[in-house]
Amino acid sequence: MVRRLAPVLTTAASLALALVAAPAAGADTGEAAAARALTYEATARYHLHANAVEAGYVPDEYCVANRAGPGALGYPHFNHALDNSLDPAKPAALFYEDDGHGGKRLVGVQWLVYDRDQDTATDDDRPTLFDTPFQGPQRGNFPGQPVHYALHLWLWKENPLGVFETYNPTVTCLPGTTRPKPPT
Repeated sequence: MVRRLAPVLTTAASLALALVAAPAAGADTGEAAAARALTYEATARYHLHANAVEAGYVPDEYCVANRAGPGALGYPHFNHALDNSLDPAKPAALFYEDDGHGGKRLVGVQWLVYDRDQDTATDDDRPTLFDTPFQGPQRGNFPGQPVHYALHLWLWKENPLGVFETYNPTVTCLPGTTRPKPPT
């Protein structure tokens, strides 16, 4: 088993180093690039889905599709102990897609920070990471989730709309894998 995992880990590490060493035109530099390098390093081990679960990332059984257009987030895995983290090595969520072989492939990460005054009309506490402001404030996505800011990073799968966009049009949800709409 270890021998089969070694090429996967080596490939993931090589990809991370290549992406960090040769940023695309217009990519972040300096402190933001160093912070992204930390994210690559910290999340590479989560290519093995079991490592993410062991680290406290709880899988959602449903794939999250963009209801307003193309694309999806994939399957979110939240570690709510990391909510409010601005540490590039500690995202609150990981996003996976189906790998076509019954498993999951890591595609992106997210940070989630609660709004101080819980008022969607104010944004004087908007956080930034990678020299990029978080989106929001927005209402919770489920009962009990506070008003919050979010920053998505498509670290492990290219997003043609941009590395910090919420949805990725190259991520799809298989039929029957999205959360059923609540009855009206």
